[in-house]
Amino acid sequence: MRAAETLLWSAAAVLLGVYACFYLERRLYQAFELWSFDRTIQRMPAPRTAPAALPAGAPIGRIEIPRLGMRAMIVNGTTPTTLRRAVGHIQGTPLFGSGGNVGLAAHRDTFFRGLRDLRKGDTIEIDTLQGAYEYLVEATRVVAPDDTTVLDASARPTLTLVTCYPFDYVGPAPRRFIVQAYQAAAPSDRGRLQALEFRR
Repeated sequence: MRAAETLLWSAAAVLLGVYACFYLERRLYQAFELWSFDRTIQRMPAPRTAPAALPAGAPIGRIEIPRLGMRAMIVNGTTPTTLRRAVGHIQGTPLFGSGGNVGLAAHRDTFFRGLRDLRKGDTIEIDTLQGAYEYLVEATRVVAPDDTTVLDASARPTLTLVTCYPFDYVGPAPRRFIVQAYQAAAPSDRGRLQALEFRR
């Protein structure tokens, strides 16, 4: 019994250490990328043209949901490393500024934990080097993990957020929680103006 107890405590310590490493990695990555993104915006005289494509792992911009107090960098791709550090842009969906249905994914126990509290009409703000985009939440729903219709092309500029569900489920979750929002206005320089005000 004593040996089993020692083994269990050792396993718990290792798991806690791994979690602490992942948490620290995520915090440091986000802090550096958010700082770097703000500095890049400050130095840009005007918005750049949206790129046709980005390499996997390349930063795209920043997502902010004011009512939830959520703010994080968006990175191209949804590899395990990307989702451990940031919100991932789902490949195969358009980039911001290209129209259509942009898909973003993140873990339910990191950046998208607060999605359960989203309400219709809530604002989702996206800042990129090409401009700023504002979306209003239209609906949330739960779907099967293989239901990719939520990412279908859309004539209306749309933002779809995807995370696992249920939020408190232990282990690989069996469903997906979907947030769909529609662009509220044309692109603006909101992010650039905020960065310039901060610099002053």
